[in-house]
Amino acid sequence: MKTILLLSTLFIFGFGAISYAQLEEGNLMLGTDIGSGITNTTSNGLFSLDFGLNDGAGYDLGLSPKAGYFLNDNLVLGAIVNLGYSKSPRSAGQSTETFVYGVQAFTRFYIRPGEANLEELVRTGRFFLENNAGVAGVNVTGGSTTNGFTFGFGPGYSWFLNSYIALEAIVKYNGLVGGGNTDFQNSIGLNLGIQIFIPRAEARERVEQFE
Repeated sequence: MKTILLLSTLFIFGFGAISYAQLEEGNLMLGTDIGSGITNTTSNGLFSLDFGLNDGAGYDLGLSPKAGYFLNDNLVLGAIVNLGYSKSPRSAGQSTETFVYGVQAFTRFYIRPGEANLEELVRTGRFFLENNAGVAGVNVTGGSTTNGFTFGFGPGYSWFLNSYIALEAIVKYNGLVGGGNTDFQNSIGLNLGIQIFIPRAEARERVEQFE
């Protein structure tokens, strides 16, 4: 029993070798980024979760679920749904509410360590470049409002806990162009997230179980 528990712990926390077979053609990527992932003047580009515990402290909630398919080795095409709501700390008895929404397509390309001389840095991870574009809106009560075309691009790093799960950090330039009382908003932000990689054969088996 002790041996089983030890092996399970090693598997979960990724102390074994990572094969990167999960980055192959036909595999799936499912997960989420923390935060809305859409630029707005109230967030200053740092997308996070903030739970105000004091009376009138305000809070910031957001998630960006993401799903992708490997068109070939290291290249992912997918979609992102952006959802966010924040309420500012109360001032003179008033709070400002911000609603964020979006639907985007994204592409991601993982960089092979040998191509960038990064073998020593990426033994348990991979650098990647990600681009996204779609429609989105940021609506602030009594403040800046923009609804229209959104886009983002930047580098990121996936740290693989094991062959299926990776923690991620992405530095992105984000822009939002459209109608409203503010026609353009932009920022550079840090996106954090977690992704699950599902091999093609395993995904097929899961589907067949429900048929």
